[in-house]
Amino acid sequence: MDTSADTGAGHRPSGAVDLPVTVGVDGSEPSLTALDWAADEAALRGTALRIVHACWWEPHADTAEEGTAVVAAAERRARRRQPGVRVGVGLALETPEYALVRESRSALALVLGCRGRGAVAETLLGSVSAMVACRTHCPVIVVRGAHVRGPHVRGPQGEPPAPGRVVVGVAEPPEGSTAAVRFAVEAALLRGVPLEAVRSWHRPRHAPAAHPLLAGTPAHAQEQQAAETLEAALRDAPENLWIRRRAVEGPARDTLLAAARDAALLVVGTGSAGAHGGDDHLGRVTHGVLHHARCPVAVVPEPG
Repeated sequence: MDTSADTGAGHRPSGAVDLPVTVGVDGSEPSLTALDWAADEAALRGTALRIVHACWWEPHADTAEEGTAVVAAAERRARRRQPGVRVGVGLALETPEYALVRESRSALALVLGCRGRGAVAETLLGSVSAMVACRTHCPVIVVRGAHVRGPHVRGPQGEPPAPGRVVVGVAEPPEGSTAAVRFAVEAALLRGVPLEAVRSWHRPRHAPAAHPLLAGTPAHAQEQQAAETLEAALRDAPENLWIRRRAVEGPARDTLLAAARDAALLVVGTGSAGAHGGDDHLGRVTHGVLHHARCPVAVVPEPG
């Protein structure tokens, strides 16, 4: 089932613009790609950028000096990319997961690269990522692949803005807009791009295939319920946002990965902030898209 609403774009976010966009760096190429993404996001949102390097202190090693060099180089890169953005830096001599979770308490969003070495390493496909995404107090964005500058954000070289769209996975049951949906709506408005909301559904076991004479069967009811879930989740979305609602039969992970193949951002939710559930709490769908998505993935915790 496909339904669309065609409207314009253009929006400035309201809320905690005093909080920075925070990025974890370790000097690797993936973390520098995440740094570029975070600098552009801070410029887009009109807020500050905070650069953090976390590494466990080791005796007889120049850990602090190496960390200072990493953040200094990252700061220079960020200032060159977005001269108008205020930049702050931090160095934590502790394990990356604990440092990053703590940083998430005072961040608008936390940005991490997909792979790395040393400090913020382990990749967001390993234990660091799972712990941070499960326990974060703000949205965590995992930047995968080469970064493409978003709409309305031009760098010193004057790169043209890039098209794209934001895809959000809609969970059940949204009695109101979920945190993930609200984050996706704001991200789409900021970028001036469409929002694609996706809800997967499953045909009941032993249900017959679709047929014109079989309206009202359990399969039809499941599809209708998915469509109603989408409407409920998006009922508070602003009218000046182009939204495509998609109720798709199939596994949620595969459905989202297919929908986000050429997206600018994929947004998924997780449970309440600060919970302690490990990978199980993160959820198989969220964990799966973090592993396999080709675009940046935002994991948004539900409040409470």
